[in-house]
Amino acid sequence: MENGAARTAPAVIVAIDGPSGTGKSSTSKAVAAKLGLSYLDTGAQYRAITWWMVSNDIDITDPSAIAAVAGKPEIVSGTDPAEPTITVDGTDVAGPIRTQEVTSKVSAVSAVPEVRARITELQRVLAGSAPVGIVVEGRDIGTTVLPGADLKIFLTASPEARAARRSGELKNADIDATREALVKRDAADSSRKTSPLAKADDAVEVDTSDLTLQQVIECVVTLVEEKRAAK
Repeated sequence: MENGAARTAPAVIVAIDGPSGTGKSSTSKAVAAKLGLSYLDTGAQYRAITWWMVSNDIDITDPSAIAAVAGKPEIVSGTDPAEPTITVDGTDVAGPIRTQEVTSKVSAVSAVPEVRARITELQRVLAGSAPVGIVVEGRDIGTTVLPGADLKIFLTASPEARAARRSGELKNADIDATREALVKRDAADSSRKTSPLAKADDAVEVDTSDLTLQQVIECVVTLVEEKRAAK
């Protein structure tokens, strides 16, 4: 029934931004599935291009070396929220892009303007071609990638809550080390010159520190339904 309703409803583009560990991916996927929308994890795209750079021995400390090959890998994102996929040059990289090596290098690669221009273009094409609409999650969606999005949401949470979630995901990770890594990544992503992590002026901020995942999902679904009803 829901999908039928979604088909007759106007297409809606939802941008969900925020730092790691705020429940962004779980929320975005669940909201998209519940409302019959497509889903795009933009962080996976940056991880994918980083994985390609690492695999091809590109010097991650040299922005000009990264920029020179930013257009080479073919990155394809599947937008089904039930089973989002990502391939690089036809290879499934959903697992390899989550390694610690990629995680530790993704900020450096993402900061290169040529990389951001390339990935932003992919994101805009996917968002523009989603038949009933799409939930796009990332760090600069509402500010840079899709400034005209119908609804912008910025998820936040305390560093402690985020570290607890992340170390739970990472199985037995040291919570203090996880918190330190998150704070360091936030600083890198918020201070980069090109498309920093930032809350759009017209975004709705949702602090997830004391909310269950289900509560966050319900809150966002309500916001999307209100926006769709008003279109």
